[in-house]
Amino acid sequence: MVTGSRAEYGLLFWLLKEIEADPELELQLVVTGMHLSPRFGLTRRVIEDDGFAISEQVDMNLNGDSATDVAKAMARGTAGMAEAMARLRPDLVVVLGDRFEIQPAVVAVVVASIPVAHIHGGELTEGAIDDAMRHAITKMAHLHFVAAEPYRNRVIQMGESPERVFTVGAPGLDNVARLELMDRAALEADLGFPLRDGFLLVTYHPVTLDTGTQDSAIGELMAALDDFPDRTVLITGVNADPGHDAIARAMTDYAATNPDRVHLATSLGQRRYLSALRHCAAVIGNSSSGIIEAPALGTPTVNVGERQRGRLKASSVIDCEDKRDAIVAAARRALAGRSTAAEGTLPSPYGIPGASARIKEILSSFPLEGLLVKRFHDLPVAS
Repeated sequence: MVTGSRAEYGLLFWLLKEIEADPELELQLVVTGMHLSPRFGLTRRVIEDDGFAISEQVDMNLNGDSATDVAKAMARGTAGMAEAMARLRPDLVVVLGDRFEIQPAVVAVVVASIPVAHIHGGELTEGAIDDAMRHAITKMAHLHFVAAEPYRNRVIQMGESPERVFTVGAPGLDNVARLELMDRAALEADLGFPLRDGFLLVTYHPVTLDTGTQDSAIGELMAALDDFPDRTVLITGVNADPGHDAIARAMTDYAATNPDRVHLATSLGQRRYLSALRHCAAVIGNSSSGIIEAPALGTPTVNVGERQRGRLKASSVIDCEDKRDAIVAAARRALAGRSTAAEGTLPSPYGIPGASARIKEILSSFPLEGLLVKRFHDLPVAS
């Protein structure tokens, strides 16, 4: 299994546990991308603290902020992953999602004639390069685990054989169901920062298909927070996409300017993040966690801008433009509805918890013989 970012590792956590506990399976874990970068929290240490043995580390050297820097990092990732796979010689490689850290791994694996199982295919994030990465990985993969039936239909529409595409739900919901989350007092003590009742959680990442507006978009979001001076704000660190430096600077400056009510955490980790998501009055930003996990916790989401455009959304997700007035209006709407949103009662388009166990059962039983051979599944064409 390959992991390249804190968020995707959190989604894979219970599947890692399921595989590790099965005596018929051997877990090999390859760590790359943001996990090995101090500027993004060096989250490799979180994996080690969780008790997982890391089989290989592939450093992509994520030091730059430009598209050129990311492309060079991807090239280093492909070379390093090829060497890692030659040493490990796995029977099957499991990857999740759409990140640029994962696509190089899949390229190296496919060239080595190793089958790939892909989680969370068929989705759309029309404001990010992740969209292209996800669909490219789908076409290189041999088994598909999707989060909802419309996504299964889309993967089949891309030519993948229906008997290899499984609707299992979103693995992130397993964390909501299985992690022992912290109460607010414990979270405050862990952060060393007082989170008043009704605090806001902010998680915002680059809109990579519109990098020219990163400065203005994050500026609009930070300005919108000024309209809620009585609420404390917890901000999570930005990911490694091109344009992250401008967003990180704006977040750092805003926290420094408002030290009594704003706390910035480079990386919260899954338990602290989901605990914050449970206790906050609303989550504001453009993370997929606001689309998938927040509704399962009864927390309203203010989904800012275009990054998550195209995803299935629960009724608690409020879309808005990346403009101050629009963000403020959406946040007020979310806060007004928060008192009526009972935990766990919001219907999710992403199924029910248990995806990790369902994926593991299929992985352990699906025959590997002949899996590398892919035939294009043609849809009927109207005459």
